[in-house]
Amino acid sequence: MTAAERSRTRLERVRAAAGIAALALQQIEDDLKADDVEPAEFAAMLRELIEDTDPPGGLMAALAQLVATAARRAEQIEPDRDGDASCPLHEAAALITDNAGQRLIWAARALDRQGVAE
Repeated sequence: MTAAERSRTRLERVRAAAGIAALALQQIEDDLKADDVEPAEFAAMLRELIEDTDPPGGLMAALAQLVATAARRAEQIEPDRDGDASCPLHEAAALITDNAGQRLIWAARALDRQGVAE
């Protein structure tokens, strides 16, 4: 298999996986938009995005890990090794974890102070 074929195959796998992830996220979005969702259930859904046990840390941590992996790879292949690609990726990973994840926690607490996620 040539390098071009490997690259195309890799891109096709990423495209397919991203499509599957988009469908899964659409399912979550549909559940979050349901008219009959009570505050405690809504809070539990938000907690699932950040507290899921597989992968550790939930969806936000998995997304941050994916972006951080891209940043580390960008560091290795940047033509000038100047950080033009890797720095924004590292910053994005940090924002996902520190900002988005924390805001989900705050929202869940505001909706359900008991913190019971069932």
